[in-house]
Amino acid sequence: MKYISTRGGIEPIRFKEAVRMGLAVDGGLLLPRSLPVPGDDTVRGWQADFCQGKLSYRQLAFEIISLFVTDIPANDLGKLIDRSYAVFGDPAITPVRTLGDYHILELFHGPTLAFKDVALQFLGNVFEYILRESGGKMNILGATSGDTGSAAIYGVRGKERISIFILHPHKRVSRIQELQMTTVLDDNVFNLAIRGTFDQGQAIVKKLFNDIPFKEGYHLGAINSINWARILAQVVYYIHAWLQVTGDKDRAVDFSVPTGNFGDIFAGFVAKRLLGAGRIRTLIMATNENDLLARFVNQGDYSLGTVKATSSPSMDIQLASNFERFLYYLNDQDPERTRQDMERFAASGGLTFDLEQQQRIRADFAAKRVSEAETRSTIKNFYREYGYILDPHTAVGVNAGQALRQPGVPLVCLATAHPAKFGRVVEEAIGRKLTLPPGLAGLEGKKSRCRVVDADPEVIRRFVAGHAR
Repeated sequence: MKYISTRGGIEPIRFKEAVRMGLAVDGGLLLPRSLPVPGDDTVRGWQADFCQGKLSYRQLAFEIISLFVTDIPANDLGKLIDRSYAVFGDPAITPVRTLGDYHILELFHGPTLAFKDVALQFLGNVFEYILRESGGKMNILGATSGDTGSAAIYGVRGKERISIFILHPHKRVSRIQELQMTTVLDDNVFNLAIRGTFDQGQAIVKKLFNDIPFKEGYHLGAINSINWARILAQVVYYIHAWLQVTGDKDRAVDFSVPTGNFGDIFAGFVAKRLLGAGRIRTLIMATNENDLLARFVNQGDYSLGTVKATSSPSMDIQLASNFERFLYYLNDQDPERTRQDMERFAASGGLTFDLEQQQRIRADFAAKRVSEAETRSTIKNFYREYGYILDPHTAVGVNAGQALRQPGVPLVCLATAHPAKFGRVVEEAIGRKLTLPPGLAGLEGKKSRCRVVDADPEVIRRFVAGHAR
């Protein structure tokens, strides 16, 4: 399996090199040169094994990831996967809870109680494996809108040969999210709160990665969803959820995905192609009031807006860093056209898509913008009806799913974070106090370490240079 750039400026590379490169050196994003096609017999074999209790999450992960990773020996890859998911609190890793007509895919059973753990535990172990093999070192640089930072930190804290620098928007993440990052005091962890938005942090990261001498000189590594390994790990839970919901029936399922950065839902796009026609029908793209992606699907308008602070802060994004990957497929895998589109977007802040393109987009996606009032009422009403507590991000997905589901098609809603991470909003909606799980209890009283800095690439550049391994 070889990987190429969406902009066509690199020679095909193997998985381990793609992981280390993160962002392609031509400024594009890395993708498999061609997606593997397991075939109906393989998929039906997964169904049969799953129904007979012979296919665990870890075993399925090995089956799927092996299709994309051909330069890590099978025995080593299996150990990496086992180590990554041994730290999850539910034996199913990503269980599905059925509540009435809803199937809630719980992705928050990892160490930081957010869906990012599924990918970042795996990526942290892969980084460590590659560096141990090569004798190299790495300085991870990433930006977070809330959950990526803590999941990435927990994935690499204390690991030899790795330091991690995480930018988060100052006072624009939840208090729990902030504490999960800043109370990790390992010597290889650096938290930087920027005076600005997540989009500004993400732009700084991309700018420094595009400075090739700096990137290579300081051995920069990427943990944001621009790193293909993250998307790959997330593909697994879509297929695992499909198996949990369908059992031995070969039928279609819809997924509702709260998204702002296009990474999680792009993993669903890949899973849809791996499973083959008729198994994942529609990927419902649920956005909060930062509705860049909803406008893209519903109006063919992909243009920058002003970031609004909401109760679902991990989606407070107006620049979706994984959009370019889907654009590459929308452009019929034409890297030159994709490069031109992204250059036009960089210059103008917007792209528009004609009716034929919009029809192709809607063959895979539906979308809804969910307001703050709708988010809070969904938390309240879902709790009243089912006794189940949604976090605000999950509530956005449930609300969009309610509006766009098709009768007779099972609906899977991705639960991306534990509700206690957003306690104030949730408690106001359901009218009672939440009990903090062990992973969050006591954070408020712990010592923390963080530096508040300007959202300036040169400030970040100097800090990384002064603290890098």
